[in-house]
Amino acid sequence: MSPAAHRLRDALVVAGYRVGWTAVRRLPERAALRLFDAAADVTVARGGAARLRANYARVRPDLDDAALDALVREGMRRYLRYFCEAFRLPDLDRPAIDARVRMEHDDEAREVLDAGGSVVCFLGHLGNWDLAGAWGTLNLGPVTTVAERLEPEEVFAEFLRFRESLGMTILPLTGGPEVFPALREAARRQGVIPLLADRDLTRRGVTVRLCGSPARMAPGPAALALAERRPLYPVSVRHERRGRGWGIVVRFHPRVEPPTSGTTREKVVAMTQGCADALGEAIREHPADWHMLQRVFVEDLDDRATGAA
Repeated sequence: MSPAAHRLRDALVVAGYRVGWTAVRRLPERAALRLFDAAADVTVARGGAARLRANYARVRPDLDDAALDALVREGMRRYLRYFCEAFRLPDLDRPAIDARVRMEHDDEAREVLDAGGSVVCFLGHLGNWDLAGAWGTLNLGPVTTVAERLEPEEVFAEFLRFRESLGMTILPLTGGPEVFPALREAARRQGVIPLLADRDLTRRGVTVRLCGSPARMAPGPAALALAERRPLYPVSVRHERRGRGWGIVVRFHPRVEPPTSGTTREKVVAMTQGCADALGEAIREHPADWHMLQRVFVEDLDDRATGAA
């Protein structure tokens, strides 16, 4: 692609996001959701959900083609619903945010936070984590997280401003100060540190089993919890019907304890596997809420490396 084509593409992407931030917020909520549902259906019909389908086929190999097709359609709808809700989130006041979020099994984590401590959360690409983060800043404590730097830069800046406007502290994964030392500082204060970790293709990523298949995941949450002796919780987020609209359920899964023996690396891998087991159960139970449209399983990465994909 030529430099001019790159600039044109970037300009169109920026324009699209700005339309989202403005026009979508002016629509009635039900109309906006219908619009994004239609866009999801068109995307699936045009073959734009091949990676989503491949990932679903790995986590739900029991489904026949018709059931898998239905799952892909619903999964793409929930993926675009995330964006629709994110665009509209800055307009919600506290009562509206509270009305859209339901917590499960958060008592133990609340005790840690109420005592002035911090908790590390291992998140997957499930549900609407921005809504969960906004709720957390209002009801749990300061939220510090990491965001992958998007391209073009203007889009990343928009998302950065958006998440910071919700009260979250955002650390850029690249292009800024070292992330891990900043996270260690945050872990020494009262607050929640949610980290998306169900995908990591860097040399630091670890291989674990997700729903029975080897997958690459980020070791950061486990490494942070181990280094600062903080509790580590796998956390899943799913959509649920709320009357004529939608809300989310945020579930704290049982705390993952560090092994009593082994090297630091071995402990981190074991803890990451424990988180993968919990998220795998959540994905199998509510697969449409896992909107993973990228490669995460090792066999798919191998295919890409050999040119077979």
